Amino acid sequence: MLDVRIEERNAQLDLDFHAPEGFTIVFGASGAGKTTLLNCIAGLVRPNAGRIAVSETAFFDSDENLCLPTEGRRVGYVFQDLALFPHLTVERNIAYGLAGLKRDDQAKRVDAILTSFRIEPLRQRKPAELSGGERQRVALARALVSDPRILLLDEPLAALDMPTKSLILDDLRSWNQQHRVPILYVTHGRDEVFALGERVIVLDRGRIVAQGTPHDVMSAPHLETVAQLSGFENVFDSVVEAVQEDRGSLICRLASSAGSTPGLSLETPLVRAAVGAGLRIGIRAGDILLATAEPREISARNVFPGRVVAVERRDVIILARVASTADPFNLRSPPATRCV
Repeated sequence: MLDVRIEERNAQLDLDFHAPEGFTIVFGASGAGKTTLLNCIAGLVRPNAGRIAVSETAFFDSDENLCLPTEGRRVGYVFQDLALFPHLTVERNIAYGLAGLKRDDQAKRVDAILTSFRIEPLRQRKPAELSGGERQRVALARALVSDPRILLLDEPLAALDMPTKSLILDDLRSWNQQHRVPILYVTHGRDEVFALGERVIVLDRGRIVAQGTPHDVMSAPHLETVAQLSGFENVFDSVVEAVQEDRGSLICRLASSAGSTPGLSLETPLVRAAVGAGLRIGIRAGDILLATAEPREISARNVFPGRVVAVERRDVIILARVASTADPFNLRSPPATRCV
């Protein structure tokens, strides 16, 4: 169990949370304080006040005037740039943190982690001779070979394609099932939140604005900041017109982009709001269906007319912008979509 209660005025952090064994995703926009949080835990930044502890071992306690040096914390840390030593082989990079062990013990640990992360054939290569995925595996192996009390991962897979990323995540999950230490995993990727996260903490300007399971936090966010981070590309002002408790929904009218013209009326999930109250509604671009004729016999509760005003292809995804009586909607469709 990781316990964190810190105040760091220079970076404007004010955090208090507990992270159990397993994965805790640290999610937030650039500048939210994610990397500074990891640096405080690792001992690279000293907070102004508070307490950081893993199980019964305190890393930092301002009341006790205690601050363990980085080397005494037994923290595994994988930086975004990996920080592998370019002049050392894979084997020597991984063994770097085991200098205090006997040579035979070092060799046993290195051999075991090379096999665990499927990089044994690479042991005599140097980082420049490795692919991106291989370098990530070496960086993870180096962080884990010392049997850390806690693992800190700062966007370690951001530059990788999804197939390579998935394989590495599988190996990381397998390692975690055996060791069960707290793992803080910083990411901007919503897919990684759902793929890895047992728990997610959302930071905004140095404070926790949401926490819980990925489904609770990301699928139905209650704060606009979290909604934008979670991929709700369309956010609209609306007014509640009716409360339908029997259907578990609200009827909300969106603000019109045409001034005096009435805006769209949408059925939304039920939240605590009275008729006449103003709400901000978030809709994911991938949750909007596009059809050239009025759809019938489908489960969608909201069907409205619109006009495609822009189309753009990005890799395998089609992005479209649809004008309606509300502000334009952005939507995503698979590449088979045809707009005429």
